Amino acid sequence: MKLGLIAGNGRFPFLILDAARAQGLGVVVAAIREEADAEIDQRVTSDDGISVHWISLGELSRLIELFHKEGVQKAVMAGQVKHKQIFSSIRPDWRLAKLLLNLRNRSTDMLLGAVAKVLVDEGIELMSSTAFLEPLLAAEGVLTEREPDEQERKNIAYGLGVARAVAGFDIGQTVVVAAQACVAVEAMEGTDAAIERAGRLMGSLESEASTLERRLTIVKVAKPNQDMRFDVPVIGIKTIEAMIRAGASCLSVEAGRTLLFDREKLIERANAARIVLVATPRAEL
Repeated sequence: MKLGLIAGNGRFPFLILDAARAQGLGVVVAAIREEADAEIDQRVTSDDGISVHWISLGELSRLIELFHKEGVQKAVMAGQVKHKQIFSSIRPDWRLAKLLLNLRNRSTDMLLGAVAKVLVDEGIELMSSTAFLEPLLAAEGVLTEREPDEQERKNIAYGLGVARAVAGFDIGQTVVVAAQACVAVEAMEGTDAAIERAGRLMGSLESEASTLERRLTIVKVAKPNQDMRFDVPVIGIKTIEAMIRAGASCLSVEAGRTLLFDREKLIERANAARIVLVATPRAEL
């Protein structure tokens, strides 16, 4: 079996590549030129059954032609493709242009769901992006040395309600909370940028009278009907570093539906910064 890997940015594609290689699978990588790390070329040798092909985000027809030529019948999307790229200067081919014109809206779910349907219609099954990475899903409970204090628990409980409502509209999956007040909501910029924006906002209040406690709590959730084939919540070292810069002390994610990359290093860095990492069940705390 040959696995198709549609590679976006970050470390996610590399983890899928390594897992597939460990299972002896051939992999045809369609690396998105505007997003994927050039390092992916260095992970390929001539005899390991892996090939890399660089395509533009707008080249849906070329992606399908590539997978057909290579005999790919199952594929995985791994790595973020920034939503704002859809509105950039990228020129869609005729197939993608037709798809975009027929959408009710251009939310992430609508866009990726439509692409998935096109692939299925072409005989290419899009698999869950966690199919090879189940051990990386966050297990329920407190994952760091320090547990959330009373204020952080209140922030989590409040933030879960707000984040789930926002995620239900497919706007973003992360909110930043201080003293049970919403400081920032993630939109197209992504989780880490939303955290940094919240940090700048709180910093701007330093010279003003404010009743908000300075510590920030980050709450990240999956969508109510999360399609595990794409846009799965992911947390990595960069998120912890963004929290440190923003003055955030607590991070809540959803158990079983959030991938933790570089888990040991992530938790080690969080512990060193006295940051709490907790994975909550679907029900509120």
